[in-house]
Amino acid sequence: MAVLCTGSIAVDHIMVYQGRFKEVILPDKIHVLNVAFHVPEMRRSFGGCAANIAYGLRLLGDDPILLGTVGRDFGDYAAWLEECGIRRDWIVELSDEATAGCYITTDLDDNQITGFHPGAMDRAHEAPVSGVSSPIDVGIVSPNGKQAMVDHARALKQAGVPTVIDPGQGLPLFESDELLELLQGADTYIVNDYEWSLTADKTGLTPESILEHVETLVVTRGEQGSSLHTRDGQAKVPPVPAREVVDPTGCGDAYRAGYLHGRRRGLPIETCVRLGSLMGSYAVEKAGTQSLTFERAGFDERYESAFGEAP
Repeated sequence: MAVLCTGSIAVDHIMVYQGRFKEVILPDKIHVLNVAFHVPEMRRSFGGCAANIAYGLRLLGDDPILLGTVGRDFGDYAAWLEECGIRRDWIVELSDEATAGCYITTDLDDNQITGFHPGAMDRAHEAPVSGVSSPIDVGIVSPNGKQAMVDHARALKQAGVPTVIDPGQGLPLFESDELLELLQGADTYIVNDYEWSLTADKTGLTPESILEHVETLVVTRGEQGSSLHTRDGQAKVPPVPAREVVDPTGCGDAYRAGYLHGRRRGLPIETCVRLGSLMGSYAVEKAGTQSLTFERAGFDERYESAFGEAP
């Protein structure tokens, strides 16, 4: 049994601006915005939400299933997935498209401005869940083409697979009724604090009322940890402080890998959130989205040091 990772598979172009956006973007001039950021270096790396999550799961010892669409330029990325031991049996290559590309600029306060070319991702509904022949323990619907997110959520829930809804950057694509359909019957809704505010604005839901639609709400809050809401109550889960903050890109995807690893094993929800928090901490200590590495024994020791018990 495995975790099904649906969502984007993309090539990231990551740039660091050696200043602060707030010093360049003037609030009273936002309506006539015209700025340029000098970025001395650019790093190209393999990414995309679904692929990043699958990478994190593989590090933790899982055998994830990666479902998505890519373009004619996928050769190098395919070789990398092979090297990492991530199955690509159900990745659909579209010869008339380019693989999705993400262009991320981060400032010294870890704020990010992102441009995204969807390419093949917009046709991700052409890689349906029904085409996956391997058994699935839990599935995640992460940022993807809108139709694919809708189709994948419906298919997973109809099949009785515990479904994690993670709209991320795709959240603005959905109207209130569409978002409520995504949520209805899901196992978990996981968002960061900004995405939760947007969800509340769109739907009028509160952390209490959303539990009429989903079993669990997880809101990540960066250095402030995570808020966990279930029908049994709520809890604040502290963060695991990073030993060094290098690059926040992909931190959320690593967090979701830790959370899904716990869900697949049937661990208590709070333990799943803690695993996510530790994975996120590892991610910010490395540049890039698929560059973190660790030995499992060291991961478990760090978890026990942070939370006072074994994972």
